[in-house]
Amino acid sequence: MFRWPALPVALVIAALAAGPADAANKTPRKSADKGELSYKWTDEHGVVHYGDHVPPEYAKSERAVLNADGVVIRRLEAEKTPEQRAADELRNRDVEARRQHDRFLLTTYTSVRDIEALRDQRLEQIVGQSNAARQYLDSLNTRLSGLQAKAQLYKPYNSDDAARRMPDDLAADLVRTVSELRAQNNIVLSKQQEHAGVARQFQADIERFAELQSGRAERY
Repeated sequence: MFRWPALPVALVIAALAAGPADAANKTPRKSADKGELSYKWTDEHGVVHYGDHVPPEYAKSERAVLNADGVVIRRLEAEKTPEQRAADELRNRDVEARRQHDRFLLTTYTSVRDIEALRDQRLEQIVGQSNAARQYLDSLNTRLSGLQAKAQLYKPYNSDDAARRMPDDLAADLVRTVSELRAQNNIVLSKQQEHAGVARQFQADIERFAELQSGRAERY
């Protein structure tokens, strides 16, 4: 009777140790049916698996579709978290806004000079508004000086025992003038910031327009 040659004990142990885990890491055999597809996915331990379907617990993970020859023909991305979807949406909105701005530049202007002309007009308007606010600020300071001079005649600014209490209308006028001074100071400051911001924006538009016209710009 024919006897199979005895295998070394070490080989038998190695074969038993391989078990299903190693089998899962092997590429599936080619199928006679060339239209048959299989899937490849990785579990939470980093082990790669193959099969004719993806287990439900990995259905939302990144996975690949393979043809009968074991070649990846399509990749399916993992389902994104709400935070990832929100980040993608923000990124897409930013790209679309840039694309629309590029279209605006190309359809609104014919040359860099057109942009510079509009820039100068806008900046001149802001300077005019700022100058008007400064003039009003000067008049408020003059008015405040006059009110403060009057207030010196009354208590608590006048320590003379014979000095009378400050009239209510004078006190109210002082409060209103100081409040208006603060508001006008804020307006002057905001106009300075607006001027700088508009200048920066127009400079960026000039540079972008030049890139678009030259064909060197990356299109969004």
